[in-house]
Amino acid sequence: MGYNLLKGKRGIIFGALDESSIAWKVAEKCFEEGATFTLTNAPIAMRMGAINQLAEKCKTEIIPADATIVEDLEKLIDQSIEKLGGKIDFILHSIGMSPNVRKNKPYTDLSYDFLMKTLDVSAVSFHKVIQSAYKKDAMNEWGSIVGLTYIAAQRAFPSYSDMADAKATLESIARSFGYHYGKLRKVRINTVSQSPTWTTAGSGVKGFDAFFKYANTLSPLGNASAEDCANYCVFLFSDLSRMITMQNLFHDGGFSSTGVSEEIMEMMSDGKEDSKI
Repeated sequence: MGYNLLKGKRGIIFGALDESSIAWKVAEKCFEEGATFTLTNAPIAMRMGAINQLAEKCKTEIIPADATIVEDLEKLIDQSIEKLGGKIDFILHSIGMSPNVRKNKPYTDLSYDFLMKTLDVSAVSFHKVIQSAYKKDAMNEWGSIVGLTYIAAQRAFPSYSDMADAKATLESIARSFGYHYGKLRKVRINTVSQSPTWTTAGSGVKGFDAFFKYANTLSPLGNASAEDCANYCVFLFSDLSRMITMQNLFHDGGFSSTGVSEEIMEMMSDGKEDSKI
């Protein structure tokens, strides 16, 4: 049951691919909380997913757009405002892709052409989305923009490769543009650093299964689910979070603040004391 937290609010949701994606869950929760919104994804991604089912469920429309192409974004914003009947109150950026990861290129042997694509799709697109909305004055005052990120932006996770660099850039964009958009229209911009989550994108990272189990064992609350992340995004889109901006917000069951857990210690122990430790 919803609480009408987003009643009367309009939005744009990027990145819903299938039922396992966080953006899909966010769309369902936003609809449940009374919001109207448009759905968008790159044309090639839309052919891979089942976004039409989501659009039907949420009684909305799909507007294809490549988030790396400014002209596409400008059309998306104009059409969304027209279809929704007014300026936008929230935007979700749930976009990430690394050709290096897909091609199993190690971080010590990156293709730099692939790296540029990773940065453009996974980070610079966030700036392009925000800048397009900024220049068009498309957001209502106290609007909210959220980008999804990961703790690899702060800490080394070897198999995450150049996506870590992209997420670090994404978080920096949220801080920098958060200042300017806050001054102009009191629009808040934040990133949510989510637990490892079983999504199409996440499960493509080498060793994801083992790391998912590790993070779940380390975190005192366990891994946060896609549904929990959707609830958190709804909170950030709502008026309850009006004074939160330029933040990277960890939504990971306590993983980011835990050094080691008792369970991990037991797994690593051979039952003998080592006087040298």
